[in-house]
Amino acid sequence: MLPSPTSSVHSSFCAVPQLKIDKISRTAMWFSMVVKTFMDMDQDSEDEKQQYLPLALHLASEFFLRNPNKDVRLLVACCLADIFRIYAPEAPYTSHDKLKDIFLFITRQLKGLEDTKSPQFNRYFYLLENLAWVKSYNICFELEDCNDIFIQLFRTLFSVINNSHNQKVQMHMLDLMSSIIMEGDGVTQELLDSILINLIPAHKNLNKQAFDLAKVLLKRTVQTIEPCIANFFNQVLVLGKSSVSDLSEHVFDLIQELFAIDPHLLLSVMPQLEFKLKSNDGEERLAVVRLLAKLFGSKDSDLATQNRPLWQCFLGRFNDIHVPVRLESVKFASHCLMNHPDLAKDLTEYLKVRSHDPEEAIRHDVIVTIITAGKRDLSLVNDQLLGFVRERTLDKRWRVRKEAMMGLAQLYKKYCLHAEAGKDAAEKVSWIKDKLLHIYYQNSIDDKLLVEKIFAQYLVPHNLETEERMKCLYYLYASLDPNAVKALNEMWKCQNMLRSHVRELLDLHKQPTSEANSAAMFGKLMTIAKNLPDPGKAQDFVKKFNQVLGDDEKLRSQLELLISPTCSCKQADVCVREIARKLANPKQPTNPFLEMVKFLLERIAPVHIDSEAISALVKLMNKSIEGTADDEEEGVSPDTAIRAGLELLKVLSFTHPTSFHSAETYESLLQCLRMEDDKVAEAAIQIFRNTGHKIETDLPQIRSTLIPILHQKAKRGTPHQAKQAVHCIHAIFSNKEVQLAQIFEPLSRSLNADVPEQLITPLVSLGHISMLAPDQFASPMKSVVANFIVKDLLMNDRSTGEKNGKLWSPDEEVSPEVLAKVQAIKLLVRWLLGMKNNQSKSANSTLRLLSAMLVSEGDLTEQKRISKSDMSRLRLAAGSAIMKLAQEPCYHEIITPEQFQLCALVINDECYQVRQIFAQKLHKALVKLLLPLEYMAIFALCAKDPVKERRAHARQCLLKNINIRREYIKQNPMANEKLLSLLPEYVVPYMIHLLAHDPDFTKPQDVDQLRDVKECLWFMLEVLMTKNENNSHAFMKKMSENIKLTRDAQSPDEPKANEKLYTVCDVALCVINSKSALCNADSPKDPVLPTKFFTQPEKVNLLILFPKEHYFMLPMICFYLSVAIGLFCLLYKLVLLLPSNSFGKYSSAVSSGTTALQETYF
Repeated sequence: MLPSPTSSVHSSFCAVPQLKIDKISRTAMWFSMVVKTFMDMDQDSEDEKQQYLPLALHLASEFFLRNPNKDVRLLVACCLADIFRIYAPEAPYTSHDKLKDIFLFITRQLKGLEDTKSPQFNRYFYLLENLAWVKSYNICFELEDCNDIFIQLFRTLFSVINNSHNQKVQMHMLDLMSSIIMEGDGVTQELLDSILINLIPAHKNLNKQAFDLAKVLLKRTVQTIEPCIANFFNQVLVLGKSSVSDLSEHVFDLIQELFAIDPHLLLSVMPQLEFKLKSNDGEERLAVVRLLAKLFGSKDSDLATQNRPLWQCFLGRFNDIHVPVRLESVKFASHCLMNHPDLAKDLTEYLKVRSHDPEEAIRHDVIVTIITAGKRDLSLVNDQLLGFVRERTLDKRWRVRKEAMMGLAQLYKKYCLHAEAGKDAAEKVSWIKDKLLHIYYQNSIDDKLLVEKIFAQYLVPHNLETEERMKCLYYLYASLDPNAVKALNEMWKCQNMLRSHVRELLDLHKQPTSEANSAAMFGKLMTIAKNLPDPGKAQDFVKKFNQVLGDDEKLRSQLELLISPTCSCKQADVCVREIARKLANPKQPTNPFLEMVKFLLERIAPVHIDSEAISALVKLMNKSIEGTADDEEEGVSPDTAIRAGLELLKVLSFTHPTSFHSAETYESLLQCLRMEDDKVAEAAIQIFRNTGHKIETDLPQIRSTLIPILHQKAKRGTPHQAKQAVHCIHAIFSNKEVQLAQIFEPLSRSLNADVPEQLITPLVSLGHISMLAPDQFASPMKSVVANFIVKDLLMNDRSTGEKNGKLWSPDEEVSPEVLAKVQAIKLLVRWLLGMKNNQSKSANSTLRLLSAMLVSEGDLTEQKRISKSDMSRLRLAAGSAIMKLAQEPCYHEIITPEQFQLCALVINDECYQVRQIFAQKLHKALVKLLLPLEYMAIFALCAKDPVKERRAHARQCLLKNINIRREYIKQNPMANEKLLSLLPEYVVPYMIHLLAHDPDFTKPQDVDQLRDVKECLWFMLEVLMTKNENNSHAFMKKMSENIKLTRDAQSPDEPKANEKLYTVCDVALCVINSKSALCNADSPKDPVLPTKFFTQPEKVNLLILFPKEHYFMLPMICFYLSVAIGLFCLLYKLVLLLPSNSFGKYSSAVSSGTTALQETYF
């Protein structure tokens, strides 16, 4: 027990500053005993409390509070803390100033808590524990400026806390601070700032323990501190008083952290945010949206359900006028979908609107949002959201389209190819493969290249092992829809064509240098450049690549190996890497030239198909035939798998024929030929036809087995099998004449019109045989045509058709007799196409027969025994036959204008299917530049089609045909010599002549008929006049004017015919004048009119109609006449009249007598 605090003790304490260092140490030891004494005392020791009161008062003197020795200051602080404990609840110090000094002194000593390794740390901890347990600081509530003490205390504690402190230290700090907050009258802004500043990201990163301490403190005091927080945000957010706190600029960061700590801290703040969301300041709205996006999107947040008004207000920002706000809203949706799937329904409608946003970046981010969520978990995105991505694959911007396509490809690979989420998820995105391949139909080369890349990396990854890769391709092909299959076939076709162009380029390198060789090489380079991104830049890169090829023989050999038919997939990979390595420039990290060459190499490299791959495909198909494959597990039936497998092999036989040449492959194909499925057998024959050129020499056993099967198919197979069998024999056997004769002779002798169902296959075989071997079979076929085809089959109706009034019937409901007649018409055409001459006048007779069939509307005998649907079939066959013959120059010359007009009118047939199929055939032939230019004029009549879809289809066909012809002229300098047959603008005179002879145009003065003529003219002219290339508008106007200087070559002496022709010209001039301001310029060249339809110009005859003194007025009169007719037409523009059936109106033009038709074939 220490002695009583006498004056000597007091004196000794006062003398401490004058002691030497060793004496100070002894004094510290003495002080430790004092501390021990106070530690052992309790509140019930009244005598001791009274005894040590003078010492307690003395310890609060300035001498101790400002002592320079930190150990002494620590011991004094510990003593003072115990004094407050012992004398509680009344402190022995009555002066407010003294109390303030004491607590500020104690607070300063708490800084020693920072160093946990200090020898004195236990004393500092004791000090903290004592203060927290007794709640000593609560005494300060009586002081006016207690807030200064509390602020200093809070700052001190937050500054000293660190990761070396244990949980007890943190708990005592929390107890000390929470008692001040909860038992005080309120929290001042400065004190609140001392807590909140630790939540700011910058401070949070500097001292994570201070952040955690503040977080726990706020959680513990939420009820007390929430009004203070609400007041602070009200001052800043609503009243705009940013000066109330230095943290005003961090309000949104604070709200985010406070919400994460406890949403109850912000109960009164959320309505203030709703107010801010409606601010007129876009940047302010953006800041609030960013904040709320984090609050709503955080994983454990239920703010959207707890505060629906704020949620709805936030969703409204998806439609904000400020682009960054909309963009931020869309970005938020991704986190929201992943963390709160239940809110997907609310977001869907807003994302739908934003997926059509005028801003490219927003549409792009909508896709990223949906795809990101889908890759995390497919269940997070509904079908509607995936539909938005699907729509954007056709976006007008490449960046958006690319993101949508790549995103869908990634989903497909994850959930279909790898099956990461089971069959249900795979079924949900099974449509993706079809949609991605459909994009190959787009005109942009970028789209096509991306589809090829997606196919090689996601749909059928090229880096898989051969068997796995082919299994993937096998079942993909079996599950694609028809349009996707066509797109995939087209993709392979385009790649194969590009390989051919590169092969031809390499061949040109082997030839001696010449002007012709350089011109051919330049044309080939331009063609290759068109198949690469950005053809303009690609031209320069392709030229550079061609120069490198010319200089580097090793590079040429690598490229030759790459495009060789025998190149394997592994070899292709090595070649691509080797060529890229040679062209790489280490000093140039980004090499556009190398990137362009890589695009070319990726397109031409056989990364999927080689001999090994074909063998694997055949094995898969064999398993399907045997029933041991996994067809059902892959979602396709065995029959579908077999049929699709054969179709796949058939397509590949065109692009990779060399890869099929093996006995194993051909044995499997022979097995398919014996199957009952007609489609499978047909595909197998076609594969033999495409790949079997070496069968006769290399595989005699296959040859001996194949020949009787082909004979059987040509005689008794389906029509398609018969066609392929005949072509197969002709393609792969050297003694084809003998083989074809063995088929022709028995078939020609066994023809029997009384059994029409047994006629179809023989007629197909005979027709193709006569076309493929005309020298051998043209003459024998003539007697078959005259005695049987025309006389016995076409000129007789043996059965009576069903009078049900239908204009069209499905194929299976068409009578065998009509099917036989259709094949008979096709046989006539094939026979003539094989001969390619009209020496026997058989073509004239055939054209008269076909014309008679059109005039009689399909009922050639006019006995009215045939049904309307069968008549439609025969009209279509006749029109198609004339169009087919027109593709051969020798027959095109003998087709009269009347016969051409009859053929053209098929496109206005009363039967929808006839119009549809005829237009498709017409378009197909025109696109390939097989038909003469006048046949493009037929599309003008489509303006009268009552079905909107047919008119739209015809317009697209026109647009494509015109673009192809213009591009062909640009790419082929020699085409300038054939402009009359190639230049699209030259269709105008053919169109004018055709419309002048339209049976519906009978009265040149009838306004309704003039309106129809104008609509037909504009249907064609609108597409032609989209561009004014080489002053084409003036050229077309000049052509129309020149026609008025001629007469109708079809009826040159008939005034009415010429009147109709000139009237159509006037309407055409009116249309051209009204739609183009450039048509009055000088024509670049004098147009040439087709002499088959127009006589030579007769300028003198036209001018005789006017008195000599009025010649100067002629141009003005013509102009006003054209304008008047045009205005007259426009008055009736809204009147819609359907074109009448017009086939019967030509009945007087063509004789349909049975006897005359029969005589023409003898």
